[in-house]
Amino acid sequence: MARTIIISNRLPLKVQKKESEITFETSEGGLATGLGSVYKQGDNLWIGWPGLFLEEEPDRDYVRDELLKENMQPVFLTETEIKEYYEGFSNETLWPTFHYFSQYAVYEKQHWEAYVAVNQKFCDEVVKFAQPEDTIWVHDYQLLLLPQLIRKQLAGVSIGFFQHIPFPSFEIFRLLPWRREIIQGMLGADLIGFHTYDDMRHFLSSTNRLLGYGNLHGLVDTGKRTVLVDAFPMGIDYEKYAALAIDPETIKLEQEFRQAIGTHRVIVSIDRLDYSKGIPNRLYAFEQFLKRYPEFQEKVSLVMIVVPSRDTVEKYKRLKEEIDELVGRINSSYRTISWNPIQYFYRSFPLPEISAFYRIADICLVTPMRDGMNLVSKEFIASKFDQKGVLILSEMAGAAQELADAIQINPNNIDQMADAIKEALLLPEPEQMVQMNAMQTLIKTYDIHQWVKVFMDRLSYVKIKQQSFTTDPLAGEALEHLIQHYQEKTPRLIFLDYDGTLSPFTKDPRQAGPDEELLQILKKLTTDTQNRVVIISGRDRQTLEKWLGHLPVDLIAEHGVWLKRREVNWEMILTLSNNWKREVRPIMEAYVNRTAGSFIEEKDYSLVWHYRRVPTGLGELRCRDLIHHLGYIASNINLQVMEGNKIVEIKNLEVNKGVAAARWLELYPSAFVMAIGDDRTDEDMFRLMPRDSYTVKVGAQRSVAQFHLASVKDVRSLLQVLGNQYKSADQAQDSPKSVPVSE
Repeated sequence: MARTIIISNRLPLKVQKKESEITFETSEGGLATGLGSVYKQGDNLWIGWPGLFLEEEPDRDYVRDELLKENMQPVFLTETEIKEYYEGFSNETLWPTFHYFSQYAVYEKQHWEAYVAVNQKFCDEVVKFAQPEDTIWVHDYQLLLLPQLIRKQLAGVSIGFFQHIPFPSFEIFRLLPWRREIIQGMLGADLIGFHTYDDMRHFLSSTNRLLGYGNLHGLVDTGKRTVLVDAFPMGIDYEKYAALAIDPETIKLEQEFRQAIGTHRVIVSIDRLDYSKGIPNRLYAFEQFLKRYPEFQEKVSLVMIVVPSRDTVEKYKRLKEEIDELVGRINSSYRTISWNPIQYFYRSFPLPEISAFYRIADICLVTPMRDGMNLVSKEFIASKFDQKGVLILSEMAGAAQELADAIQINPNNIDQMADAIKEALLLPEPEQMVQMNAMQTLIKTYDIHQWVKVFMDRLSYVKIKQQSFTTDPLAGEALEHLIQHYQEKTPRLIFLDYDGTLSPFTKDPRQAGPDEELLQILKKLTTDTQNRVVIISGRDRQTLEKWLGHLPVDLIAEHGVWLKRREVNWEMILTLSNNWKREVRPIMEAYVNRTAGSFIEEKDYSLVWHYRRVPTGLGELRCRDLIHHLGYIASNINLQVMEGNKIVEIKNLEVNKGVAAARWLELYPSAFVMAIGDDRTDEDMFRLMPRDSYTVKVGAQRSVAQFHLASVKDVRSLLQVLGNQYKSADQAQDSPKSVPVSE
């Protein structure tokens, strides 16, 4: 039976060893809670690191056996791997880069090599258990290479990937020396999820700029597969926190805490020790609040919980010292005999005590400099059973895009944060309840269980979508059926792209005229009066007329701008303007001047930048820049930027091959319809073909077309066979000739 296999850096429990005793401690994290209903079912499995280094093989065997009872499988890491892969590349390279602290990032080749090796180690463990029909869900930044590694081993398996931290803008991400490898690793998944649309947008931009893959509605075309990229804001176990807040033990703890704190108004903040959490700025803002609004002194206390994390690392050690100094200075400046402004705890608390802190809080202060989601804000909201309380939330947290009813602040604006604290303390209770009710309704509806369901549903959707883009080889029985239908059905309508379909690409596109073989194939094909052959190309009309105008074929030029039926002269479907060229041409000329070997081809209603003669690497780099440059202009003046084989073309948005082909389908209803093309512009044509037509993609197996052929040579072989059918009918031959079509 198909299983779900979850993979994360850490398992949803922590293995500890004291002297000779090994114990297991369950995690209270949101991911462990949300996925508990998944990995505990049937034969499902969670694969990850158990959290410590075990040197003795008997210890490993014991841990492996105990974890397997809980549907978990450990990946054991060496001390060197923990230091270089986890503490090194994951937390000293990826973490600061992805949180926009690139000045803290360390670029060590040795750390990268350890990261690659450990991702491979995880892959080896997955392959031991996974079957092709399984669903695999990989989590977070420590395993960015894993989806592609698994894909190489299990080509057809369903793979989802979710990133729990932010994904930075391209200008930040490009600083990583291994940026392309990371993107390629992630694209091994079928579905890539982020918390926010901004993270999703940044990933798509980096994918396009680095690898040249375009996207439509979040679907990335890699040339081999379609990968869906989407936003899935993570929720919490709402009912768990809501129930905990009204538990008698929590209420008792609340009373004890309130009595100990003493003040009537309480602000709570809870963070892990990390520079991304904005803790120093929060303290400066609280100090500014006390200074600017002295009337609140002795009436408000800040309960600040900082959970220890990596405090032996120098940056974290310095951060801890800075926080300690700030807390000490503020308390020594403002405290009285009966009042301490800041109640500072550098330790973790059990969940019931955290819930008690949420209960007593009038304000929850969540001010990270950058955060993927931040679930503390949602836990606070779920815990406010009486709907009284105010959330102050950083705009830089992913949760800010959902929790619009919170008081949102810029964590770099100290004065704004100080004013926000005053605003929150003075907010009337009826308004608090209205805001809290709206936020509770939202996070209750989209909780952690709904998050899991929506992600899995989208993963199933993209697998179906991929199948719709998968073509079959035009060979064997499929080829026989095509030839049989060709013989039986008339009249026939045949659409043929030119470059890359009928004629191979050349270094100089202006020298790609038809050879004698192609001319003979087209002559033979058009000898049969039941055939209407349409050459549908991006070429300009003068070139098509020069090369093919003497043949009894119909011509469509510039992707559908100009049309020529063999009975009439050139005509246009729509009245178009090319005034935009005055604005666009100088931009493209600038790229020609910067890129030796490139040139501009000017058509009546489009401009094409060719870079086939540009050195590999430079051409692709300039191509990415030009597409983005033209994209900004095109969106404002009704133009379309298209990328083809070593070309970038900008043209009027109203026309494409699909619109032009539809005109022929309307004018010449046919019993047999076939369309053959090789690039993205031909997809518009394939989409508009009748259901019973034959659509053939050349050179790629991913397309909306039904079938694929490998090369121009195979296309010509097919057309020769079809052309011979007219001769075969005259001579009453019994069977059609076969065609050598390579797989």
